[in-house]
Amino acid sequence: MKLNIIHTNDIHSHFENFARVTSLIKHYSDDQTLILDGGDFADFKSIELQGTKGLAAVKMLESAGYEALTIGNNELFNGTETLAYMAVNSSVPFISCNLFKSNGDLFEGVKSSIILHKNGLRILLTGASPDLQEFNELMGFQINDYKESIQKEITKHQNQYDICIVLNHIGTEVDIELAEAIDEIDLILSAHDHVLYEEAKVVNGTILNSAGMYGEHVGIVEMEYNDGSLELLASSTIPTSKAMENEEIKGILASSKEEAIAHLSKPLYSVATPLWHDVIEENPLTNLIADGLKDRFRCEIGIINSGIVNGGLVDFVSNKKLIEICPSPLNPTYFEIQGKHLKNALESSLDSSVCMADGRGPGFRGKYAGRLHVSGIEVFHNGTSITSLTVNGEMFEPERWYKVASSDYLLRGSGYPDLAHNRNFSYQPDEIKDVIREYAKQDLYVKTAFKNRWFLKNLVASL
Repeated sequence: MKLNIIHTNDIHSHFENFARVTSLIKHYSDDQTLILDGGDFADFKSIELQGTKGLAAVKMLESAGYEALTIGNNELFNGTETLAYMAVNSSVPFISCNLFKSNGDLFEGVKSSIILHKNGLRILLTGASPDLQEFNELMGFQINDYKESIQKEITKHQNQYDICIVLNHIGTEVDIELAEAIDEIDLILSAHDHVLYEEAKVVNGTILNSAGMYGEHVGIVEMEYNDGSLELLASSTIPTSKAMENEEIKGILASSKEEAIAHLSKPLYSVATPLWHDVIEENPLTNLIADGLKDRFRCEIGIINSGIVNGGLVDFVSNKKLIEICPSPLNPTYFEIQGKHLKNALESSLDSSVCMADGRGPGFRGKYAGRLHVSGIEVFHNGTSITSLTVNGEMFEPERWYKVASSDYLLRGSGYPDLAHNRNFSYQPDEIKDVIREYAKQDLYVKTAFKNRWFLKNLVASL
């Protein structure tokens, strides 16, 4: 009996590409085909998702004919309520065998595994979500050991299936170890680390494949099942760039965008003074974020990169504007860092090539790293190096551990590696866009945001 798998992973809301993916799915699928996604399909940088609580993604999966989706980290980033809402309202099963509520219960609508019937075969389908470590408890869920959880599902369904497929959002290297550790797995479809396999691998008798990222490729695995064994016949990862966009997906996107805009565009409050933004120049919007972070954590210093936002705020604030200018699902973060590392990071921010560098990093949805903006610090410099620093009016101490409010992006040293030399970090559960929403309506913080914190030495001397 033949079984074909068409699979995707890490679409990250690149829905124009997904419209092409869908055309290829329609072309290659038949009654022997199973259509699966490995997670991170729904990235909430998308206004279509933000404005529909993720239902736009569900509609697209259903339209394309998917039969299961594993929950990746991006399906979690908009909160547990959104995840449950999507899963409950989806005819496509949301699967994770190691994801639970903080009290140990399964989320509504989420399945630990399912058994599908295709071409006379019973197919056990399970998969795991990635461990987000400190964010697990913060966001209201727990992640159990993926290997133990997968083995538990296999044991629970013993003698009830012919083929075991694992949709795993853990990473390709880990999945190779998984194939070596658990003999009962027939096929692993990998995700999370965006690796593209040119063709499937076979490890310990287990077939593995991964389709890259962003809907740029579609994975196809052709197999044959005979007398209890599964044989790999052929595999490929097909580029989507030349495929036509599926009209039904385009229609779902258009109607979802219209619904989302209507829902999110309502003004929350007016902005009397425009908060402009720039990637390199010190600007009031990024200063406002730094001030807000410092206030939230009641600490000595606020520090944030201007690349966290894409534009300024004019006339009024709405949820739509906040999503557009600050799409990154990054969290307000506290950490402690020695002055010498902080100074090195600030000094590197004087280099425009650092500010204009690709800001790519976990959770980052901007383009450039951007210049560092501060609260509680005054920086005096000559254009290329720092000549002096003060912290809340006091002398700067290189060996002192300072208490800093920032983002988890900078905590990891993304864009500014010196900031990774930190300790005692903690997070708040909301996002940087919520800092903007909270403080841009406070006149005192808006006024203070226009006060410079960086001073060019020769300019200061001439005043």
